[in-house]
Amino acid sequence: MDLKDHIRSIPDFPKPGILFYDISTLLRHADAWGVAMGRMAKTVRAYQPDLLAGVESRGFLIAAPLALKLGCGFIMLRKRGKLPGPTVALDYALEYGSDRIEIQADAIAPGQRVVVVDDLLATGGTMAAGIKLLRDVGAVVPAAAALIELTFLEGRKRLDVPFEALVAYDS
Repeated sequence: MDLKDHIRSIPDFPKPGILFYDISTLLRHADAWGVAMGRMAKTVRAYQPDLLAGVESRGFLIAAPLALKLGCGFIMLRKRGKLPGPTVALDYALEYGSDRIEIQADAIAPGQRVVVVDDLLATGGTMAAGIKLLRDVGAVVPAAAALIELTFLEGRKRLDVPFEALVAYDS
């Protein structure tokens, strides 16, 4: 099955000049969604994760069911102020400005293997920040994965771990 047949492209969203790859059309197609999760599970299982860390917010849609399929735990990497209890934060640079990502302080036991999962890899800044934050709290990060990679943005180059994607767009 070609998963691209189930991913809709929306021009000029969220702003002019951006081509948005919408996974909602994939999510609502049970067979395609099942195939995507099966392929992701096969790929991510090889890294023997204890936990999957989903990147806010569409990464949660991929990581949570994938963790269930793999029989491992799921944790959230969220924007500032979205997680209850004590958190550990990391500020990071974006192309135009900065952002902050947080994790609950007790989410990881030192040495746990955590694969970072998102829906899409673009420039790689947020995923690289997630990897660094996880390491800061004691995780071993063997890999990162996404459903979609925008290869022309070369985000993979910002990652210092193996990266896996099911679908790639070259422009």
